[in-house]
Amino acid sequence: MDKTALLNGFELNAAYTRELVRDVDELDMTAQPNGIINHPAFTIGHLISAMGLSIKLLGQPYEMPEGWDEIFRRTGPGDPQRPTANAALFPNKTALLLEFDKKYNQLVQLIERVDQEKWNETHQWKLASFMPTTGELLYFQCLMHHSWHIGQLAEWRRAMNLDSALAKLVP
Repeated sequence: MDKTALLNGFELNAAYTRELVRDVDELDMTAQPNGIINHPAFTIGHLISAMGLSIKLLGQPYEMPEGWDEIFRRTGPGDPQRPTANAALFPNKTALLLEFDKKYNQLVQLIERVDQEKWNETHQWKLASFMPTTGELLYFQCLMHHSWHIGQLAEWRRAMNLDSALAKLVP
């Protein structure tokens, strides 16, 4: 797997994530229109948690601001915990985006430096039968998992009657 392609795709996902919430009012960050439960505050926090786990995979500590792990970390498919619309339980938009950028930049730097031996190391995890190596796990986290969740944010925007964020990203 090509690191450059991974990093380019991850950069697109990060830019799209930021654009998806750029014009979202703070009061709407936890709105759950039409039964869509993964609102922007949860989704961005969950992506921060996923980046934190990827950082841990690359040998650095898993670090989240105090109280965030309990709100955002999930055990994967079938986790019964659901986000709530209670805005008081979530960090504000500015804090979320600052932490998002911090984790994104840290993870990019680690991916750029990872050696081939670590890249090819195998791991036991829920989807190891599909993607057993560090490189494949990073591909999953940075591209696939991230894309699944920003797709949810795009659907959330439609339910909130907001215009296309992707159209703003593409020149």
